[in-house]
Amino acid sequence: MAKVVVSEFVSVDGVMEDPGGVEGFDRGGWAFQFDRGPEGDQYKLDEALASDALLLGRVTYEGFAQAWPGRTGEFADKFNGMQKYVVSSTLNEPGWQNSTVIKGKVADEVSRLKQADGGDILVNGSAQLVQALMDHDLVDEYRLMVFPVVLGAGKRLFGETRDTAALHLVDTKPVGECVILTFESAKKEAE
Repeated sequence: MAKVVVSEFVSVDGVMEDPGGVEGFDRGGWAFQFDRGPEGDQYKLDEALASDALLLGRVTYEGFAQAWPGRTGEFADKFNGMQKYVVSSTLNEPGWQNSTVIKGKVADEVSRLKQADGGDILVNGSAQLVQALMDHDLVDEYRLMVFPVVLGAGKRLFGETRDTAALHLVDTKPVGECVILTFESAKKEAE
């Protein structure tokens, strides 16, 4: 069974919005102000190589689809070649290779995708999608690369939720000026 892994760049105060500075957020670009070191780069490469699919919201998908097809290298080759699922009610013709649009009942479709054998289903960015996945208890693991900055505003990874969600810390890893925190759902761990 595949795992849904939410992997995010976040500030110390939990903001995930516009780490790269391309979305127009007035505090965007914060992730590039810090060095995640070669071990952080390797971590992100290993994470991509262990994944069989990307699951993205439309905004993140469009940003990735604009950035990655023109790049080369092991990471870009993996991103460009892997299966991609984009959740959108407005996108009809995804242009990035190996992309499928998910419309309708996201929880049902993601549950179906999780039934397949294989590597992880990796979710990056995609705030609205992550919230929907959390609301339907579909996230198996959270990998948070925490950057040493307090932004004070912006979309937060963990916003309002339907219920309390207990997490279990399974790993911490310092990388450059950042730290990676890996959590599993306490409910998933008990299963």
